[in-house]
Amino acid sequence: MYRWLLAFHIIAVIAWMAGMLYLPRLFVYHCAADVGSMQSETFKVMERRLLRAIINPAMIVTWVLGLWLAWSGGWFAAPWLHAKLVLVLGMMGVHGILSKYVREFAADKRPKSQRFFRIINEVPTVLMILIVILVVVKPF
Repeated sequence: MYRWLLAFHIIAVIAWMAGMLYLPRLFVYHCAADVGSMQSETFKVMERRLLRAIINPAMIVTWVLGLWLAWSGGWFAAPWLHAKLVLVLGMMGVHGILSKYVREFAADKRPKSQRFFRIINEVPTVLMILIVILVVVKPF
């Protein structure tokens, strides 16, 4: 059962990360669309659906299965897991910020510049790299 849940955990992580990497890219293009235009309205729908149908459920499944795997594997005392959890909490913080921007774009606000969204698009990537290294290498 552990391996099946691990597989579903990895699938959920991939789905969460795919959304976390794609959503800021949508924001980059949304910034360039005129408020009220057909293109802007399309981006609103895409952003909302991506967040509600993929990113949010994938994050929940990632957490539920991840905590179950950590408990059943006896990893809660491992220092690498503590570091990983801090980074995953950071990922959740980015998730929350991106959720806020979805709401702001839906209200026809342009909260930040294209440049900002290009930069923030890299934050989940860096967190993901560090998390994978901690899980695979278990350096401490």
